[in-house]
Amino acid sequence: MANTIQHKRGTEAEWTAADPTLAAGQVGVETDTGKFKVGDGSTAWSALGYFEAAEAVAAWSYGGENYGYAMGGYDGSSYASYNSIQKYSFTSDGSGTVSPISLHTSVTAGAGSQSSESGYFSGSIGSTGGWDLSIVNIQKFPFAEDVNGTDVGDLATPRGASAGNSSEMNGYMSGGFRQNPGVGYNNQIEKFPFAADGNATSVGTLLTTLNWMSGQSSSEYGYVSAGTSPDAPNSNVIQKFAFAADENAADVGDLTLGRPYVAGGSSSTHGYVAGGNPVTNVIDKFSFSADENATDVGDLAFADKELTGASSTTNGYATGGAYIPAGYGNTIHKYSFTSDGNGTDIGDLAQRLRYSVGTNN
Repeated sequence: MANTIQHKRGTEAEWTAADPTLAAGQVGVETDTGKFKVGDGSTAWSALGYFEAAEAVAAWSYGGENYGYAMGGYDGSSYASYNSIQKYSFTSDGSGTVSPISLHTSVTAGAGSQSSESGYFSGSIGSTGGWDLSIVNIQKFPFAEDVNGTDVGDLATPRGASAGNSSEMNGYMSGGFRQNPGVGYNNQIEKFPFAADGNATSVGTLLTTLNWMSGQSSSEYGYVSAGTSPDAPNSNVIQKFAFAADENAADVGDLTLGRPYVAGGSSSTHGYVAGGNPVTNVIDKFSFSADENATDVGDLAFADKELTGASSTTNGYATGGAYIPAGYGNTIHKYSFTSDGNGTDIGDLAQRLRYSVGTNN
C-alpha cells in the first residue's frame, strides 16, 4: 500500500485561535478555505503570508511595444553617412522624428540588434565621407533615456551590409563585405554579449558568403534570408542557426523570390522578408516552428528596396529605401503579423535615407 503524506490541518478559526509556529518547510492547511501557509521555524501563524505560486516567466520575444528605430544610413546625394537615430511609434501611426541622441560614429549598412534595454549598431561599410571604410565598432544606445550612443566593443572582422539578430542574451552579426581595402565577402557569424560591453567572437559560418540580406529572430534561432554575393547571386535561401549552441547555419527553406536589399521582420511565430531588388513589393512569410519554404502573403504599399526593418509584437515595418524613380525614400511601410495582407504607408521618416539599420523596443 502506498504511503500517505498528511499535513497539519484545521479551519481558519482553529488556526487563528492556536496561532502556532510551524517548523521550517512545514505546511499548514485551512480545510475550509483551501489556502495554506509554509512555516519558517520562527514566525507565528498569524504573521505568515499565504502561499502564492510564482508567476510564470514570459518567454523572451523579439518584437517591441514602443518604438521602431532607423539608425545611421546615408542620403545618397552627398554620400555622407548619418549618425542620427530616427524613431517612430508602434502605438499610433504617423511620421517619425529625429531622436535628440545620436550614434557614436556616422555609419551606414551595418547590422541591428537589441537587448531589453539598448539598441545596437554593428559594423559599417561607410563612415564620414562616404563608402570609404569598413569599421569594426559595436555601438550601443539606451532606450530609456536620452544618452548618445557609445562604442562598446569590436567585431572580429570589419564589414557591413550584414544581417543582425538578437537572442535574449546576445547580439549577432552575419555575413557582409569589407569595403576597403579591397572588397572582401564574408560568411562569418559573430556574437557579442548584452550583459557586459565587449568584443564579438566568431561562432559559426553561413552556408556561403552573403551580403545585403535580412535577419529574423525567434526565441531559439537566428535566421538569415535573401542577399547576394558572387557565391550566391540573388539568393532565395532561408538559413538558421541556434542561439543555444555555437554552430554553423543550415538551409531550412526558400523565399518565393531571390533578392538582396530587403527588410526583415519577426513575429513570435514567423519571419518576414519585404521588398528588395529587382524592385518589388512582395512580403514573404516563413514559419519558425517548421523548416519550410516561405509564402507570398501580401504587398508593400509600393515596390521598394534598400529598406530597414523593425518589428512590434503585432506588426512589421519597412522604412526608408531607394524607390525608383522617386529617389531616396522616407516612407514607413507597415504590415500585419496577425493576418496576411497588404502593407500600408503610415507616415514618413524625418530624413530621406537608405542603408540605415533597424532596431525596436
